[in-house]
Amino acid sequence: MHTTRFVESYFDAWNHRDPKGVADHLAADGIYCDIPEHQQRSHDELITSLGAFFAHDRHQYELIGDIQTGRNSIAFQYRVSSPYDDDNGLARSYFGAEFMTLSGDAAIIITDYYDVRVMARPQSDVHSAAGRSLQHKYAKSGLNTAQLEEFKCRLETIMRTEKVFLRSDLTLPKLAAAVDCSVNHLSQVINSGFGMSFFDYLNQHRIEYARKLLGEYERHNIAILSVAFAVGFNSNSAFYAAFKKCIGQTPAQYRRTQLNKFH
Repeated sequence: MHTTRFVESYFDAWNHRDPKGVADHLAADGIYCDIPEHQQRSHDELITSLGAFFAHDRHQYELIGDIQTGRNSIAFQYRVSSPYDDDNGLARSYFGAEFMTLSGDAAIIITDYYDVRVMARPQSDVHSAAGRSLQHKYAKSGLNTAQLEEFKCRLETIMRTEKVFLRSDLTLPKLAAAVDCSVNHLSQVINSGFGMSFFDYLNQHRIEYARKLLGEYERHNIAILSVAFAVGFNSNSAFYAAFKKCIGQTPAQYRRTQLNKFH
């Protein structure tokens, strides 16, 4: 895959308000994770969601700075600008960052983090504030950008190939040992690289796997509690809360929706 062309095509689809064009950058079983909205969407769900969004959206999307690449990942920052000015004559803009885990010519996961609360603030203020915050939090970590990307790729590889998230006893120190880095560095990788906490990152993978199990027809008689335990949760209530937060439906509602596709 040519990274620059892939990202250019992705932004082009956003700017042409093309839901399918955006979603087609996902693999068939890929997931788009909207962090601020606590939503995960499949390829088809993203088309539906963006179809409604683009019906009234007139923003322009543009890349900021360089594209950061790892072995199987892309990371970049972007700006979203409104064609309308605010009362002070400033362009109404907000900023975000995306992290893509790749497989071949498509993304397995697109994680999108943005903050509309910074709308209309100058770009330099936004980035300097964000930079100061991260620098303060990780001032003594000694982890540079290249190392962060390396650990990020190593983490995603372990999560995908070894499925360590299925272990109900998985902790941050145990995961750090699997990645072969310090706990502080892994915390920085997850917080800065994916824009979420350790538990949200862990649950994202668990819920993604649970969606796969709940959507398989041959498993439609398996109790939802069994699915919860199979993907690493220790209680049904924790599983339901995490599933509803990520998907917007309860596990039972999601299963019914998926099984209806077989009829």
